[in-house]
Amino acid sequence: IVDTLAEFDAVNEAYGDPDADFDKLANRQAALQEKLDAQNAWDLDSRLDFAMEALRCPPADQIVDQLSGGERRRVALCRLLLKKPDILLLDEPTNHLDAETIAWLERHLRDYQGTVIAVTHDRYFLDNVAGWILELDRGEGIPWKGNYSSWLDQKKKRLEQEEKGDSERARTLARELEWIGMSAKGRHAKSKARIERYEKLLAEDGREKIRETKIVIPAGPRLGKMVIRAESLAKGFDSRLLFDDLNFEVPPGAVVGIVGPNGAGKTTLLNIITGRDKADSGQIVLGDTVKLAYADQMRANLDPDKSVWEQLSGGLDLIVLGGNREINSRAYCSWFNFSGQDQQRKVGVLSGGERNRLNLAMIVKEGANVLLLDEPTNDLDVNTMRALEEALDSFAGVALVVSHDRWFLDRVCTHILAFEGDSKATWFDGNWTEYAEWRRSTLGVDAERPHRIVYRKLER
Repeated sequence: IVDTLAEFDAVNEAYGDPDADFDKLANRQAALQEKLDAQNAWDLDSRLDFAMEALRCPPADQIVDQLSGGERRRVALCRLLLKKPDILLLDEPTNHLDAETIAWLERHLRDYQGTVIAVTHDRYFLDNVAGWILELDRGEGIPWKGNYSSWLDQKKKRLEQEEKGDSERARTLARELEWIGMSAKGRHAKSKARIERYEKLLAEDGREKIRETKIVIPAGPRLGKMVIRAESLAKGFDSRLLFDDLNFEVPPGAVVGIVGPNGAGKTTLLNIITGRDKADSGQIVLGDTVKLAYADQMRANLDPDKSVWEQLSGGLDLIVLGGNREINSRAYCSWFNFSGQDQQRKVGVLSGGERNRLNLAMIVKEGANVLLLDEPTNDLDVNTMRALEEALDSFAGVALVVSHDRWFLDRVCTHILAFEGDSKATWFDGNWTEYAEWRRSTLGVDAERPHRIVYRKLER
């Protein structure tokens, strides 16, 4: 579009040349105008500003080579949406987007005139946008007309039918095997067809069964009434004030979802709680019985040359959980769905989701009663996310979770700590949906459109 606009301007300037071929210029001008009209190019600047603001892109004059991976992804998504192709292919489009931006993207895609094909593990996104689901299951593609919730319902029924079919298949196999074992004289004339049927049933019976993913978080020491309290906390970098006068108290048994735009200070807060970073003013007070475990996004404690079992066990048959409970190391691996040959795989060849699961197994091994989890659902498949949600539901301690996964936040969170820009954060009693409804009732239409994060100036 930019190139077409530049050519259109050049044609207009050419009219100033008295020796120009005006008929040729007029024809070219008309062709360019038709093309620009079809592309809605005349309001490109306003549409660009709107999309960059909604996707919380970095400043327009910033050099792309200097952007982070998340910032580049948002810029690429913005460019793609403005091009309005007939078929839009999106690979994990909600990665690196905060919850408010994802909600804006959903509204945009619902009104999109073309076809959208998206690979995603974001269950709310699938629920709010998808009209069809294509499930890839053990080498088969299974289409379903409907959103994620309706797909879940039919998936449950299909699995129940599959289990029923497995038992019927086993009985049929037994009968066929008995017939195969008969002497040739005892078989009737259709023996070839029966043998082919037996071989088909045998192949179906050998089909890989769906393994249930299960994650178990060991219990830590009993927590007292005081867990974590922030008192007038403030932190800034360079000239930016991330948050100021931040006050909250985490009660026992809470799962706190920490939400907000990238760069708002969510990970910085976790680093202050663990002591990796210091606040500029104010303090974090921890209860006497608090034992912290922190799973960050970097997974730097994983050795790519070790096997899964070596990484978790240190080569020992027995490991100690929480300092006082011995358990077989291979059994502990299986708690996090690493069983059999999976335990011998090198860490370096694991998928992102498997590395995430292994990282979680490493940090909870110490038997902490307060978990700090920074984007724990990144790279996880839906089954593993569901297992993590159930594990946190059963966990007797406290968890502080930085996440943009709204389904996850709804499923596990008892409180929300929302970083909302302008160096402010809001503590809310309730899950994500309750917080979002409260925010809409408070801000009205402004709650529906995300804006670039604004920092107050840091004064030292």
